[in-house]
Amino acid sequence: MRINYVTNALGLILFYFGFIILTPIIIALIYQDYSSIYPFLTASGISLLTGFLLKRIFEAPTTYNDLKGREGLLIVTLTWTSVSLITAIPYFFYGLPLINALFEGISGITTTGATILTDFSAYPKAFFFWRSMSQWLGGMGIIVLFIAVLPQLAVAGRQMFFAEAPGPMEEKITPRVRHTATALWSIYISLTVIEIILLSFAGMDVFDAFCNSFSTLAAGGFSPNPESIMGYNNKMVETIVIFFMFLAGTNFALQYKVVSSGRFYLFVKSSEFMLYFSIIFISALAVALFIGFIDGYAILDALRHGFFQIVSIITSTGFASQDFEIWDVRAKVMLFAMMIIGACAGSAGGGLKVVRGLLGIKYMLREIPQTLHPKAILQIKLDKNVVPHDVLRQTLAFILMYFSIMIISAIFVSLIEDNALIGIGGTAATIGNIGPAFGALGPMSSYNDVSLMTKIIFCVNMIVGRLELIPFLVLLSPDFWHFQLKKSA
Repeated sequence: MRINYVTNALGLILFYFGFIILTPIIIALIYQDYSSIYPFLTASGISLLTGFLLKRIFEAPTTYNDLKGREGLLIVTLTWTSVSLITAIPYFFYGLPLINALFEGISGITTTGATILTDFSAYPKAFFFWRSMSQWLGGMGIIVLFIAVLPQLAVAGRQMFFAEAPGPMEEKITPRVRHTATALWSIYISLTVIEIILLSFAGMDVFDAFCNSFSTLAAGGFSPNPESIMGYNNKMVETIVIFFMFLAGTNFALQYKVVSSGRFYLFVKSSEFMLYFSIIFISALAVALFIGFIDGYAILDALRHGFFQIVSIITSTGFASQDFEIWDVRAKVMLFAMMIIGACAGSAGGGLKVVRGLLGIKYMLREIPQTLHPKAILQIKLDKNVVPHDVLRQTLAFILMYFSIMIISAIFVSLIEDNALIGIGGTAATIGNIGPAFGALGPMSSYNDVSLMTKIIFCVNMIVGRLELIPFLVLLSPDFWHFQLKKSA
């Protein structure tokens, strides 16, 4: 591994990220909140200086075109870790303790949406704008953003592009990775703008419309309203948010193909999308029945809140239209299942991902006839394409590792907090980048009261979950750490 490739690529990203951090200063100036300029100016300066120094530590490569896989994995992991730390800097200046600032920053950039805030009135507009904007940046992906805008990474970006969100199948919608990144960001920005306009017409304050749209398309869940979407008490707003949360959990590459070609039937031809849609529809109806007949909701309200919360949780957005902590336990079991399943691959959503579950089920079903006919060659297909054996192997390994990390984390947190509900629910919510959980971590509650060690474990969970395990776990292998100082070495 060539360390000069790693330091220069990381430095390049952090340098330009420093300019992005200046954006909330515009909000501070608009609302004449001049005290908010310093936090973001400081964070920007640290990012710019760090990026500049990293680019100068070792001789810069003449080209990144021959970037290796392990170099791409390390760059992605270091980028997300570094950006998470830098994102947290402004919060520290607003009076948050160090670990709380880190927690809020990591929760934002990883689009988790778990918050430690207890008093929303204590913070200005620029603070809330940065919370939502950081989620928006992390939703499509920091690496994907810089591949789209930096020509230096135009070719080499392939290794980092697929390392940032390693789905079961590598999917490009154009021959060049940079063009793919640009296409994805174009659909992402377009949907965000449309939602901002619709929420504004629905009666939401323009500032709140920006913040909530950023968090919706990122499947993040941070809202400037302490009661989330419930706090607006607007059925039209809830309906709009349901639709865009659904899109945030849908494969953006598939959406781009549909929009660019006008062939809407491509949605129906996608096995993952149809399963995703079916899970939402059936689960939302089940929740509506539970809260309608058991909790006494009117039928239309039960349907609206059922669809809202199922879509919110399966896409890992984490918005709330109601305090689902007070719902019947059967409804909460359905929501917990959505935490595990997750959204579509290639979306802004978290969790295990629907396609991995689909492949896992297909693999298990194949084992039955394979046991009866051991010499038979039985192929597994996805959308009429044969799934290679190595993809199946990696998918099953991912599922096993995902649940292993969940179990270990849940055990440790349960012991630390002396509360299994916090251990299990908090772990599922953080590693799945969901945000709210149950009990003391419910949608109208905060993570502020958990212990220091639990917050650290949850911070690790959020980063590991956003990276989808693989880049992080690869770093634990001793074989990974072989550095070379020169390109030719």
